[in-house]
Amino acid sequence: MFLKNGNNGNDDTIVVENISKHFKIPHEKKRTVFESVVGVFKGKNGYEEFWALRDVSFTIKRGDTIGIIGENGSGKSTLLKIIAGVLYPDSGKIKVNGNIAPFLELGVGFQSELTARDNVYLYGAIMGISKKEITKRYDDIFEFAELKRFENMKLKNFSSGMTMRLAFSTAIYTNSDIFLIDEVLAVGDESFQKKCSEKFDEFKKDEKTIILVSHALGSVKKICKKAILLSDGKIASEGECGKVIDDYHKLLDRG
Repeated sequence: MFLKNGNNGNDDTIVVENISKHFKIPHEKKRTVFESVVGVFKGKNGYEEFWALRDVSFTIKRGDTIGIIGENGSGKSTLLKIIAGVLYPDSGKIKVNGNIAPFLELGVGFQSELTARDNVYLYGAIMGISKKEITKRYDDIFEFAELKRFENMKLKNFSSGMTMRLAFSTAIYTNSDIFLIDEVLAVGDESFQKKCSEKFDEFKKDEKTIILVSHALGSVKKICKKAILLSDGKIASEGECGKVIDDYHKLLDRG
């Protein structure tokens, strides 16, 4: 169950209760009807169940900065997508108080034949921002992205880095309460990354809630006060960021 409300003054910004999510992985790809029929008789026509998350529970307060860490396949990105409402859990429930800006797959929804200007309005609409609000923030978006001179160029002529910067800049000006970040802090060159880091420092001062999924433990430690360690879809450790990172290193050493 996924419940989303506007920020009603409740300090519990995100409440996750016993969330589980699994995916079915085909054992063997069948190219023809004959192979499928043969597969039934040979017992090779089934699926493997992969549990990305199992009974995960935690609460995030308003203004918290949380890092979610763990090895590949531990369930980090699945958890972030469930919080964003992109995926739904098989069981359990989640409650979100506030508006979310998801930095999951930047640029999804961009149209290559449209200009950068048109794509900013399109992306804003996808993220639930009115045309009036985008117009108000338009200059700030292009100034932050350092792409003002290219605003009337079609996106198909942009480099991938320019496209990511445009999407990132649009997302940070959504004036959201909650920012979900999945491995996108490496957008652009070193100078642009510094600007992004400074912008997230502003969000922290404004008591925005930030959830960061990253393998870059240095970035997690710099940005986040708390962390959650996932292992095989379960919470292996949570609490103060430095402690959880130490627990992660111990887990890797045991592996």
